[in-house]
Amino acid sequence: MNRIKAVGFGLLALSALAQQTVLAGEAVEYQVAGQKYEGYFEPADNSRGLVVIVHDWDGLTDYEVKRAEMLSAMGYSVFAADLFGAGVRPTETKDKIALTGALYEDREKMRSLMRGAMAAASDSGADVSEAVVVGYCFGGTAVLELARSGEPLKGFASFHGGLATPEGQNFDDTQGAVMVYHGSADTSVSMSDFASLAEQLETDGVPHEMTTYSGAPHAFSVFGSPRYREKADRQSWASFTIFLDEIFEQ
Repeated sequence: MNRIKAVGFGLLALSALAQQTVLAGEAVEYQVAGQKYEGYFEPADNSRGLVVIVHDWDGLTDYEVKRAEMLSAMGYSVFAADLFGAGVRPTETKDKIALTGALYEDREKMRSLMRGAMAAASDSGADVSEAVVVGYCFGGTAVLELARSGEPLKGFASFHGGLATPEGQNFDDTQGAVMVYHGSADTSVSMSDFASLAEQLETDGVPHEMTTYSGAPHAFSVFGSPRYREKADRQSWASFTIFLDEIFEQ
């Protein structure tokens, strides 16, 4: 597989992006608890199933749109969620920390925002009863939070996400299979967290597959980043696509 390069979409203008002919999808405005959010929906003809993408701490940017395009080309409908709010796409580290930190402190709000995105996907015409949710970095953490909530989805996938389980939580109510893709050179998320999560999933009887990639740091799948590792990205994406094939064939 050749290295995939991110296309030059503007980071802050999803509405404008949706109007450009290069994109098959569109920006979707919706509300959760009275606050405005802006997701991105790319439907597929004769859809094989729905994939919901949860963004990293940059917010919903061109990266998630590119992943949506890749999945749409494979026959999946894709809805990219917005957990920060319409127009909120932080560029400063302090703002990224503040936005994600607020949701780490309020896990119920994190869950409600993802459920709100699922509702927006349904309102857009997607079949949310046939869905897998995938997240990157912060989004990977959020996906595991949704898995623990008992949301009736077919699968949950975390790419270089946080793996620690908050005190008092477990995976007893998880209804779908869990996939975890982790870089063993990740200095933000430890291998002990990885091992602990594996033990929890096994103890709670959750079908799962967890893979580490040697030499891969945190955010190894982010195109154009100094942390990008082509081999780890290629291998983890191939595994994820096989997972989708198997899930939606059931």
